[in-house]
Amino acid sequence: MAELTKEEVKHVAHLARLAITEEEAEKFALQLGAITEFAEQLKELDTTNVEPTTHVLPLVNVLREDVATKGLERDTMMLNVKDQEAGQVKVPSIMD
Repeated sequence: MAELTKEEVKHVAHLARLAITEEEAEKFALQLGAITEFAEQLKELDTTNVEPTTHVLPLVNVLREDVATKGLERDTMMLNVKDQEAGQVKVPSIMD
């Protein structure tokens, strides 16, 4: 896999709405390159006889049973809402 460039790191940071400096972009490019290089090494392992697992121990669900209960009344909940419109919580727009 090709190494990430500073420009690619800065582009991804921009998409994630993160402000990074030139020095950070260079550092992250090196770090991400090392991570992807390690991931490439893992591809070389022979896993033909390895069963897929989600956990190394045979765990079972130890939580309580999921039972539906009635939530707060809308009027009660809306007392804590700063801005509302037509019975719904109004939040600032996040799209440009």
